Amino acid sequence: MNGKAKRSGSQMFQEWFTRNDEEAGNQLTRDISDSTQVLNEEGLMDNGRGVLKETDSCCLSQELRIFIGTWNVGGRSPLGSLAVDLDEWLNLRNGADMYVLGFQEVVPLKTQNVIGVEDTRQAKNWNLLIAKALNYRYGCPWLAPMLNHISSSPRAGSLKRERSRRTQDENLFGESKYKLLASKKMVGVFLSVWIRNEVFRRFQVSDVKFCPVACGLMGYLGNKGSISISLSIEGTSYCFITAHLASGEKKGDEGKRNHQVLEIFRRTRFPRSSRDETRPLTILAHDRIFWFGDLNYRLCMEDDLARRLVQRQDWKALQRFDQLRREQEEGGVFQGWTEGDIEFPPTYKYCSLNFDRYSGGLASRTGEKQRTPAWCDRILWNGKGVKQLSYSRSESRFSDHRPVSALFSTHVEARKHESSRVTPMQNMLLDIVALEQADSDSS
Repeated sequence: MNGKAKRSGSQMFQEWFTRNDEEAGNQLTRDISDSTQVLNEEGLMDNGRGVLKETDSCCLSQELRIFIGTWNVGGRSPLGSLAVDLDEWLNLRNGADMYVLGFQEVVPLKTQNVIGVEDTRQAKNWNLLIAKALNYRYGCPWLAPMLNHISSSPRAGSLKRERSRRTQDENLFGESKYKLLASKKMVGVFLSVWIRNEVFRRFQVSDVKFCPVACGLMGYLGNKGSISISLSIEGTSYCFITAHLASGEKKGDEGKRNHQVLEIFRRTRFPRSSRDETRPLTILAHDRIFWFGDLNYRLCMEDDLARRLVQRQDWKALQRFDQLRREQEEGGVFQGWTEGDIEFPPTYKYCSLNFDRYSGGLASRTGEKQRTPAWCDRILWNGKGVKQLSYSRSESRFSDHRPVSALFSTHVEARKHESSRVTPMQNMLLDIVALEQADSDSS
């Protein structure tokens, strides 16, 4: 085995990133919008999950099950009838400790939406629907967590009154199982993070920071781009990135996507304060990293051959022509990152008039878009201590994309605490408020 082959995947990716970063320059851009939402609910006691394992005199290790989901909803508003679709997508029969959900095109990508004032109404509607789906099995589907926008100058009294009101509601109706940790929207890209109450009880969740990066039209408009969230659970740092990359299946379009990935790595910077100088600043500085979304990589093959292989369900043969995997192998993007085996049909593009078949083909109607089926919707990860338990797509016919999900098992290094394990959520609130204040001052 030669020296090159002995290098670890992470070393190869770091070399690739450094090489491309030098070529692209060192300009840093931080695009923070005004749509951050955080639920400042304190954790309530619940039946425990998993087994705490003592690893040394000051740390404990415990499994954390994380559900990652991605869905391009085609600019459509959420409907109450989506409850069945969400139930299937979220795999509620095997509940996770965290749900990290990335959406693309939650609003149509029209000019007024791309360059106009950010509208968070659709994000709120999705969050309400998700809350009901996650908590329905626990007897309180109406008890959706309140989606309050934390202002840049909150008053302690208002927070105290809100907390008291929620406590009264929970005493009356029962408690919800999952709570909204945070959510953020940038044009059509939307990230929503949910967490079990018991996780708050067991672990200290802190340092929640967002960083949106717009890299669409002219390189800086939000029709394409990413939203990243950084957070720490005890001694382990996590970064979740949901992205919507450049579309197109012409030769060379994969280069545009590669460039946008590089830009997201380069321009994503998480704010620091004087009291958290050791927390991760960049994506690659985190312990566990998950990247998911409509990455738009296509199949490099003739349309009729792709459709025949889809009909035969020959996923391995199709994957030999997958752009993303080719780019990984050739060093174009995501070197050293991992993706599970794809054992499901391509997720894009389904006909808008008949969501049971792919758009185009020999039987296409006049005016129907000709698109070769492709796995546009993907989930990748990087870092030690991550095990993928499942990777699948759901069969919702809500849009021209099928939603995709993956369930992961990760290990959290939990420090022993002499005091209660209840999360000091006020610290996290202060971080979010400071972030919004900085954004307000700069706008």
